[in-house]
Amino acid sequence: MLNLIQGISRRRTREITVGKLKLGGSNPIRVQSMTTPKTEDVEAVLKQIQDLTTAGCEIVRVTVNDQDAANALPSILQKVAIPVVADIHFDYKMALESLKHGVDCVRINPGNIGAEWKTEEVIKAARDLGKAVRIGVNAGSLEKPLLKKYGHPTPEALVESAMNAIELVEKQNFFNFKVSIKSSDVINNYRAYSLLSERTEAPLHLGVTESGTKTYGSIKSAVGIGSLLLAGIGDTIRVSLSCDPVDEVKAGVYILKSLGLKNDMPEIIACPSCGRADIDVYSLAEEVERRALGLGKNIKIAVMGCVVNGPGESMEADIGIAGGKGEGLVYKKGKPIGKVPEAQMLDFLMSEIERM
Repeated sequence: MLNLIQGISRRRTREITVGKLKLGGSNPIRVQSMTTPKTEDVEAVLKQIQDLTTAGCEIVRVTVNDQDAANALPSILQKVAIPVVADIHFDYKMALESLKHGVDCVRINPGNIGAEWKTEEVIKAARDLGKAVRIGVNAGSLEKPLLKKYGHPTPEALVESAMNAIELVEKQNFFNFKVSIKSSDVINNYRAYSLLSERTEAPLHLGVTESGTKTYGSIKSAVGIGSLLLAGIGDTIRVSLSCDPVDEVKAGVYILKSLGLKNDMPEIIACPSCGRADIDVYSLAEEVERRALGLGKNIKIAVMGCVVNGPGESMEADIGIAGGKGEGLVYKKGKPIGKVPEAQMLDFLMSEIERM
């Protein structure tokens, strides 16, 4: 069943609860990220989670790979406002420890969690404690029998891994789970999620795994995640970049905003500039964006450098400025409200935005 949100027909998935957050169904698409310090470095983890939350992160994941990491969880959980997911690989006992310490969700990987009874133990604990589970399939850690069967981590192999885990979990009458099925190949990623979306009602966590550096990885993720969202697939996203995870969150937030799926922040329309521009478009647009993002206003702001497209884009925006020689004509709700010298553009524009 499709669910129309902001002009995009989303596949209707099952609603689940992660901490106090609702996910799936008709709920907003959630942005996630993961901390990078050692989990036992509580102060560093808390600082990063605060930075991530400020940037727009709604769910955060932390590595729990040993007992020291597990023991640090209570000190982290008592000071974090957003849901915390424990990232588990290989050792199912760390999932049990994490649940005991109060995490909102555990991520388990069918490719390395081991025998089925280990997954069953984790599911039983999550069910008893009222917690969520993420089934996280990755092309880089697929089960050996599936690699032998398919030869490579094909979309079909990824889907088979996910469906095996889903069937195992649902047999235990547990449905408070989400699923990811990630590849670093955008096309395989798209095909895998498309196939999986036809076979399960579980909420889907989107991402292009190990997508790369900040610039290339952001573009790759925008294509990979954005194409799935446009197809109506996806309930939560994580952009995976080799850089500060705050940049992951920003990229994820911007992907949602560009598709009209996030309405608590402005959209900045700015021209690429050219030899016709008589104002410093780059600096003005960057500063307008920096100042406007924290205002929580769902408005479109145009920052244009010349008279070719400037008046048209500015009139179509909620507020905008069309640059001229050392000055700019400011439009608000489609009407010009005055000319402003370049030195005053930023302050004038921001004062008008704050009044909106």
